[in-house]
Amino acid sequence: MQAFIYTYIYINLYKMEQKVLHYPTLKTVLAVEKVLKNAELAISREEIKRRLQMSIMHQTLNLILDYFEKRNMIIEGDKGILWIYNPSPKLDKAIKKAERYKH
Repeated sequence: MQAFIYTYIYINLYKMEQKVLHYPTLKTVLAVEKVLKNAELAISREEIKRRLQMSIMHQTLNLILDYFEKRNMIIEGDKGILWIYNPSPKLDKAIKKAERYKH
């Protein structure tokens, strides 16, 4: 299943309508994901670059982060970027059973 998801990521990156100089490899996408998942707090783009064990172009990092954000895997705020994706079936079930709060 995970291989399918990342193949899907790679294909969708090619469909983006912007002039991209360099598309990320699957290895790079996975490395950025790992850094974000292991971060306990929100981290900046520069901190992501420092924590990666490889060099990455700024545009390539932005492309990966845009992809993650469009799929609700990360959230970006004033203090940086935070991994929020949780594929837990229990969480999905709890969200579906929850009722909306009315003021």
